[in-house]
Amino acid sequence: MNHLGSIPDRSADARTLRLSSDREGMTLGARLLREGRLVAFPTETVYGLGADATNASAVAGIFEAKERPRFNPLIAHVPNLAAARCEGVFDEVAVALAEAFWPGPLTVVVPASDGGTVCDLARAGLASVALRVPGSALARDLLAAVGRPVAAPSANRSGRLSPTSAAHVLADLDGRIAAVIDGGSAPVGLESTVVACLGGRPRLLRPGGVTRDALERVLGDVVDGPDDPVVAAPVAPGLLASHYAPRARVRLEAVSVERGEAVLLFGAERPAGLSDAVAWEDLSRSGDLVEAAAGLFAALRRLDATGADVIAVGPIPRTGLGEAINNRLHRAAAAR
Repeated sequence: MNHLGSIPDRSADARTLRLSSDREGMTLGARLLREGRLVAFPTETVYGLGADATNASAVAGIFEAKERPRFNPLIAHVPNLAAARCEGVFDEVAVALAEAFWPGPLTVVVPASDGGTVCDLARAGLASVALRVPGSALARDLLAAVGRPVAAPSANRSGRLSPTSAAHVLADLDGRIAAVIDGGSAPVGLESTVVACLGGRPRLLRPGGVTRDALERVLGDVVDGPDDPVVAAPVAPGLLASHYAPRARVRLEAVSVERGEAVLLFGAERPAGLSDAVAWEDLSRSGDLVEAAAGLFAALRRLDATGADVIAVGPIPRTGLGEAINNRLHRAAAAR
């Protein structure tokens, strides 16, 4: 792995540096980010593609590398609540959520503060800002070293499967970004839950690593929203209809297998015709939703790599983390 040394111009990048998560690698990663370069780094959810959120040119590099629609806003990552409150206006509900779930896999969408530094491009021109304090100590150390909010969507081409390892990042973005910090596998494996606190009742915009039950213990009843989450100008990341998608078409709630399909299973039950599958992956034979969430994107990547035209997905419960898993699968299956 690479450590400190000369940093080539962005135009000279031929391959992406793979950095260790030791002090030298982190120092170089922070330096690259401060210089306006793109650096992928691990969080507890998935690997994020980081850029200085105060630098519109750097943020534009994210959209270029990911081939991402400009209207989709980005989450700004900060090392602690104090830093978050410099960027957004936190009401009592937002503070309660932050105190309950930060550091951790929760993003809050709040009004942008007058003195906030997250640029308009990262906010997609909205008056709100999406903020998160990641649960990964490595990520927080990097953010503290950068000293600025870091915009960091998932480190993959837009609409494709989110990466849970450095190898996944390189498979999509090698040569498109300056570096990736290799911190091993992301333990949660699903993106953060997104809750909007924009006046009135808080709204659950995207299920994720913090479950609905956990939110309800803090908020009481959780209101889903917006009423039509698949909108032309999403108010938060991850609300596009087709998202987290493999190359293959995804067929949900499959109780039988067609010849030539790849299959994604959950639990002990085996679908009819499994012997006709070109390959299959079991998210959790024991029915453990935590295990299933952590392995979801990696399993989909392996099945997609078989070249099958269709990935058939068996039924998965919608309780707990199952809600977030099903959300990602429905977006993977959406029309493109």
